Amino acid sequence: MSQMSDFMRQQFKAGDDVRDAGLTTPPDICRYDDIVYGPDSQIQKLDVYRPVEAEENKLPVIVSVHGGGWVYGDKERYQYYCMHLAQMGFSVVNFTYRLAPEFKFPAPLEDTNLVMEWILKNGSQYNLDTEHIFGVADSAGANTLGVYANICTNPEYARCFSFKVPDGLDLKAVALNCGQYRLTIEEAKNEQAGQLMADYLPDGGSEQELDLIDVIKHLTGSFPSVYVMTCPQDILKGQAPLLVSRLMYLNVNFRFAFYSDKDKTLGHVFHLNMKSVYGQQCNRDECAFFKDFC
Repeated sequence: MSQMSDFMRQQFKAGDDVRDAGLTTPPDICRYDDIVYGPDSQIQKLDVYRPVEAEENKLPVIVSVHGGGWVYGDKERYQYYCMHLAQMGFSVVNFTYRLAPEFKFPAPLEDTNLVMEWILKNGSQYNLDTEHIFGVADSAGANTLGVYANICTNPEYARCFSFKVPDGLDLKAVALNCGQYRLTIEEAKNEQAGQLMADYLPDGGSEQELDLIDVIKHLTGSFPSVYVMTCPQDILKGQAPLLVSRLMYLNVNFRFAFYSDKDKTLGHVFHLNMKSVYGQQCNRDECAFFKDFC
């Protein structure tokens, strides 16, 4: 593991501990925890969250792909955020995927695909409306979800991967938050980015690999409707306009939101902070966007 990945695991955990301190499961949420969705029963686990008052109702599904630079994160770090989404009338699937450097690309994509297979196979048991599946993701997770949505909608690109998208899967819309959508070979030469790519990509970040994880390059007009979000202090703020420009060119339905408080202090993935009124508002906006497709 590189020094950068080790540093990120320590620093991100410390920040997440502060962010989520004192939070508990809301009384209006029913949760099903630690459901194994893949062959690795220690890592490949998911939770399902649903509103208690709608426990007998079939609800549209939001799948959350967590961020963390491909080297950090799990469903526990996203549970409060995901339960907030569930409070707005959704079944939310929150899963842990295999991380770099222990597991290289395309492990997160393979795991996302396994989760989609699990949803389609087990939807009736948890009252999941499998005809209305949505996705949310941020940072490196937004790269993973963006790449996965491209695999679902770009047949030529999909042939670059060994796994197959399950029959019947139709992503209605996705929300990409503070995401990494393109990394050029020049940017990958930066020491920090270079260390991450060396940990994540099997060949250490070759030009071919960077091309393969370029969300923008492989977009087509069939990409799902998408909500794109960033904010003033987002370290990846410059990525959103690149994505939006391409979506506009391809006539893909999208909504772009720039969230800013009066002091312009909102930072990277602020929407995960359930103590922030701005984070709560962003999540309400994205769920309202999804409901347009239900």
